[in-house]
Amino acid sequence: MEDNYTKINWYPGHMAKARRQMEEQLKLVDIVIELRDARIPMASANPMLQELSRNKPVLIILNKADLADPEMSLLWKEHFQHCLIIDSVSDNLSKIVVNEVKKILSDKLERAKARGIRKKVLRAMVVGIPNVGKSTFINNIVKKKVAKAENRPGVTKSLQWIRINEEVELLDTPGVLWPKIDDQNDARLLALIGSINDDILDKEELVRFGLFYLIEAYPGLIEKRYGVKEEKEELLERIAKEKLWLLSDDQINMPKTVDLILKDIRSGKIGRITWQDARE
Repeated sequence: MEDNYTKINWYPGHMAKARRQMEEQLKLVDIVIELRDARIPMASANPMLQELSRNKPVLIILNKADLADPEMSLLWKEHFQHCLIIDSVSDNLSKIVVNEVKKILSDKLERAKARGIRKKVLRAMVVGIPNVGKSTFINNIVKKKVAKAENRPGVTKSLQWIRINEEVELLDTPGVLWPKIDDQNDARLLALIGSINDDILDKEELVRFGLFYLIEAYPGLIEKRYGVKEEKEELLERIAKEKLWLLSDDQINMPKTVDLILKDIRSGKIGRITWQDARE
């Protein structure tokens, strides 16, 4: 890993407030559903959330699996005790999640039944980093728009209870990062997938980081998408010339080049990529 990149940190005030609210509400829930991005299963794990939920069972959902390397997702699933691999717009998402929650909490349900409680409502707190797809996930589960969903971080800023059915309720929470991201490789991966506000980033530096990783981990994808040889030297410049992303005087339009490649990375147009190797 190269270490001469600009340091990245992003922790706006609403995240600190959300953390305090989540801590208060945790005593009311039976299970924590942690959404992670299937493309970065470890970098998208918020250590602050893991600390908060340490006394609760946790269901890890590797979300946006349609953008990730499917073979790598299966390898990552083996790392976790309770894990589902999904895409937020998957069919039957409600049934899949409810059944898994009931399975994990089967002992609690049995104890409730023994006490004469036939229909115990299970409560789950949904947590995750910004832009991991929580709002889309919740809207698909309840089959209506109850959470505001946009493809940018920091949209959800408050907590709200949402009932799936007679068996399970969800507590939607804002996407939160942690005050200081010590591992800057993780920070760049978070930035690549759109979990950090683009306005604070050196996007050209970020895109070069992403393309250099692809040359090593997924050879052939860059050449297939952009029609250039996969050599690090002047890679962005060669892509811009090949795609004619130029200014009127035939100079490289670097802002346009960077924005379009970053959009390709995030949308999956370059390919289904997992940015962390489960075998390492």
